[in-house]
Amino acid sequence: VHENESIYIPIGAVHRLENPGKIQLELIEVQTGSYFGEDDIVRIEDDYQRA
Repeated sequence: VHENESIYIPIGAVHRLENPGKIQLELIEVQTGSYFGEDDIVRIEDDYQRA
C-alpha cells in the first residue's frame, strides 16, 4: 500500500502491518458494521506484549 491508498481486511483475516519505509506512518483505521468494540480482537502474536 502506498501513499493515499487503502486496503480492505475481511472479518477473521489474520493480518499485520509493518512500515518498511523511513517516513513515519500515519494510519487511519475505519471500522464498518454494527459492532465497533475491540473485545473481539484475537492477538495471534504481539511484539508489544499487549493483552
